Amino acid sequence: VKGGGVPCLVAVHQDASGKAMELGLSYCSAIGGGRSGIIETNFRQECETDLFGEQAVLCGGATELVQAGFETLVQAGYQPEVAYFEVLHELKLIVDLMYEGGIARMNYSVSDTAEFGGYLSGPRVIDADTKKRMEQILAEIQDGTFVKRLVANVEGGNSELEALRKKNAEHPIEVTGKKLRDLMSWVDRPITETA
Repeated sequence: VKGGGVPCLVAVHQDASGKAMELGLSYCSAIGGGRSGIIETNFRQECETDLFGEQAVLCGGATELVQAGFETLVQAGYQPEVAYFEVLHELKLIVDLMYEGGIARMNYSVSDTAEFGGYLSGPRVIDADTKKRMEQILAEIQDGTFVKRLVANVEGGNSELEALRKKNAEHPIEVTGKKLRDLMSWVDRPITETA
């Protein structure tokens, strides 16, 4: 992190000593958060937003969007390898730009064609119905529906998770991606068989 630290979230649920926030802030500062930003929150807010971000956007949403894009191109007759590069491999470039300077920086950095097409087509892919489904996902996190299913999965020996992992690993984008990544000397080697 080059001396900059990473942003931290800090919350106190119970403060028996009266010094919990002070202690939390000291931990945040000790790991570099004081140089980059400390945001005060609460456990409910952090947990619910974290789960929502993972499920609807970062892990679930992004994965489904990439797979659907790949399937659309391949079903239209495009080479799987080209489809992989266009919808998955190039995603890192876009995410890095957004990470460094927000959506505006990403739009500034891509071609006018990409920016214009994104403005026209993005809302057709992610529309009001998508937002309603996202609201339902958040409601299921808030009302305990998700955690009940998670607990049932764990108590059932992770059988649902294992089936979902297997299905995901067998998706054609994974098969194509593995072949291509094996040729990419610049990509860090996977640490697991499924990567």
